[in-house]
Amino acid sequence: MTFLLLLAALFVLLYLGLPMFAALFLLPLAVLLYVEGGLPALGELVIGQLDGYLLVAIPLFMLMAHVMVRGRVVDDLYAAAFSLLRGVRGGVGIATVAACTIFAAISGSSVATALTVGKIAIPQMLRYGMSRKGAFGVVAGGGTLGILIPPSAPMVLYAYVTETSVGALFLAGLIPGLMMAVMFALYCFITEGRAVAPADDPPPENIAVSLRRAGWSLSLPIFVLGGIYLGIFTATEAAGTGTLYALLIAALIYKTMTWRDLIDGVQEATRTSAMLLMIIAAAAIYGYMLTKLRVPQELTALVLDWGLSRTGFLIAMMVLLFLLGLVLESFSIILLTMPAILPVLAQLGIDKVWYGILLTISLEMALISPPVAMNLVVIKAITGAPLAEVNQSIIPYMLMLAFGTALLIIFPDIALWLPRVAGYGG
Repeated sequence: MTFLLLLAALFVLLYLGLPMFAALFLLPLAVLLYVEGGLPALGELVIGQLDGYLLVAIPLFMLMAHVMVRGRVVDDLYAAAFSLLRGVRGGVGIATVAACTIFAAISGSSVATALTVGKIAIPQMLRYGMSRKGAFGVVAGGGTLGILIPPSAPMVLYAYVTETSVGALFLAGLIPGLMMAVMFALYCFITEGRAVAPADDPPPENIAVSLRRAGWSLSLPIFVLGGIYLGIFTATEAAGTGTLYALLIAALIYKTMTWRDLIDGVQEATRTSAMLLMIIAAAAIYGYMLTKLRVPQELTALVLDWGLSRTGFLIAMMVLLFLLGLVLESFSIILLTMPAILPVLAQLGIDKVWYGILLTISLEMALISPPVAMNLVVIKAITGAPLAEVNQSIIPYMLMLAFGTALLIIFPDIALWLPRVAGYGG
């Protein structure tokens, strides 16, 4: 099958040490030279792919996250959750899930969520009697919510590639994200009953004070997402105004943002965005190659010949996406697979918004899959724990994500109900 052969060739190039953008660029060039005997006007092709207003939202959302992290705003999020839930059975773990859920709506990054919340939460959870595996697992698992709960940079890219509404995707990710957060919290409640603050142990600060301090960071996702859904601004405008709002919170309200922090945040967001744009440029050529080789038509015919049902195709794709996620990051997977998969989705009548959420959860599972997934490496870096111990901690959360995926396949309205209510589709 042509598509799998091309993926295998790409993995060989990556194994040889080529960066992702270089492998995505060189492989289609070699194939096109062999098949066509020459090259098309690639400059126009690349410029046309990069000339998208929506793409501007990705670096701006990244910068917004860096501002909130470097402004140390997340400290108050965890303090407020811990003050409220510390006396509940498994409350210190549930507080971590709550902090991850809220921070996910600020950062849009799973790794940033696991890293930032983990630094604060893991010592606290261990102090109040939570097992090491329980503490490591809840941070790594809770961190995956970063790309499911909006705003999410991978969702913005998916929307751009598939010409899907960003607002619909953001709304579609909300209920599944909260569903997974509730599953994680229930698991902590059931398995970590000892992790409760003693009655005579005073809270770090008054609950009202904690909530008031956390109010500013809580207002950021409301401001960004509310503006999109109310039609006040587009996703790109929301990213820009959200970044300005984050700067105001960190610099003027919290007064924790220095010029050095801002410069470092801009540099990091620029570096990541430049890498992504190079991959998008190379992926444009890769997509052109797939079209010339008629890979989308081949995949569609194969699905029809095999008589795959919609459910069977989705299960096969979730397995493929999970395997790809073990070696590639989310942006590359979206750009690699969607040019070939889009016609199949249309043929089988699969809603692109629904598929986008299923894809996101599969990428989440890959983020915590042993042996060396990014979120697990982050936990190891924070704690110094053996990677084998961190790997064992994540198994329950992988099973819960798999269960959540199954629920979404069986009941699409878990993802699609909210966008339909908001008027995004029939």
